[in-house]
Amino acid sequence: MISESLILSTLFDLLLGGIIAMGWGILFNVPRNVLYVVGLLGGFGHSLRYFLLTGFDVPLVIATLSGTVAVGFLGILFARKEDMPPVVFTMPACITMIPGLYAYNTMLGFVKMARLDVSAIESDLVTRTAHSFVITISLLFCLSIGITIGSLLFRKKTAREIFKRHPNM
Repeated sequence: MISESLILSTLFDLLLGGIIAMGWGILFNVPRNVLYVVGLLGGFGHSLRYFLLTGFDVPLVIATLSGTVAVGFLGILFARKEDMPPVVFTMPACITMIPGLYAYNTMLGFVKMARLDVSAIESDLVTRTAHSFVITISLLFCLSIGITIGSLLFRKKTAREIFKRHPNM
């Protein structure tokens, strides 16, 4: 059963994720009249990821993929409603799920290994760095797949149709 504290913490995560996504939307010059969409998508995607991680013990990679796929599909719907490209909504919304801590640990491990003599490198350091690297790459693949899967499945026009209408492009 889902506890009340999980629901409250998920709602709090939704709020914080939405604020962060709106901040990235401002940085990417998303039009002000649709900035709320970026906040909704960013908050929803990050809170879905958080809910799956905490409530159901879903692995991080699967939870991130679920969150970004949801953002990708909802981004297509809002893009058609607002008559804008989906990337306007999905890119700032998914930035909240970038694996910053794992990327930091990966780079820190590489720097430590570069400073040490080859014979002095501990196997534990190599193992931790490799683990962080694999998680970072996996999460970044999940982000790119999640953002693009909706566009690939629900694409309205092909490049050929676009160039037939606008031959000077």
